[in-house]
Amino acid sequence: MQLYRHLSTQEEIDAEYDPERAVPDMQPVVEFFVGESERARRDLACVLDVPFGPTRDEYVDVFPAADSGSPVLVFVHGGYWRRLSAKEFSLVARGPVARGYTVVVTNYSLCPKVGIPEITRQSRAVVAWLAREAETYRGDPTRIFVSGHSAGGQQVGRLLATDWAGEYGLPANVVKGGIAISGVFDLTPLRYSWLQPKLLLDHDTIARESPQLQMPEQAPPLLVTVGAEESAEFHRQSRDYLAAWRAAGHRGEWLDQPGKDHFSAIEGMMEAESPLCRAATDFLSRCDRDG
Repeated sequence: MQLYRHLSTQEEIDAEYDPERAVPDMQPVVEFFVGESERARRDLACVLDVPFGPTRDEYVDVFPAADSGSPVLVFVHGGYWRRLSAKEFSLVARGPVARGYTVVVTNYSLCPKVGIPEITRQSRAVVAWLAREAETYRGDPTRIFVSGHSAGGQQVGRLLATDWAGEYGLPANVVKGGIAISGVFDLTPLRYSWLQPKLLLDHDTIARESPQLQMPEQAPPLLVTVGAEESAEFHRQSRDYLAAWRAAGHRGEWLDQPGKDHFSAIEGMMEAESPLCRAATDFLSRCDRDG
């Protein structure tokens, strides 16, 4: 019996979808993210713990650009929807801020306190909030872009499939482009994984919250990237999502990241001249120019 595609046991699914298994020791990885994020908050101008919603979990850390009227890059953190916070991901602001972007790192409530649909609602609320407040942080509300890593990559897919005009009264193209890094776009296998007791996935949630299964009719351009050292399933998920995106008539681009694993796949955001940051901001500039 196959649980998902060619995977017939939870052990096989966990081996593909638990990136920590590929790292000999996670402690140095955690220390790197925490330490570099603390350093980013010391070195960069920032406005921390800005509420965008009514609960304590709903806040953003904003790293304003040097100049007013800058494009705005939202970043949704990873952690498989059930751990970590915005504070471990301040490091991603360094490169884009140096390239003239206001960076907004989002925080959200975690599973199982809430389900993934509520996390999606909170991510959408950030965009709606920025459409009103971006100018306060030197940002241009007509030049909002979204990005995210791992669970945040899934959130990028959901943000790009949002009916901004019908549900929020915003311009349909309020989001001008998206960057999904090492995302999971079909949630089906996670129902059979070690994550299920935290995520509590059911059929309706999987159908509604899997970007692969919720392809929008109209959407901005999308850049998809994954570390070369990530599992076969992480590669397949990203490749299949991009293929479906293009098949739906949307503009989509792929970026290889040689030598990177699931965790180092976002480290390039720390350096303005890194291959990742250059490719990401060049992509966003094209979206800006063409939008």
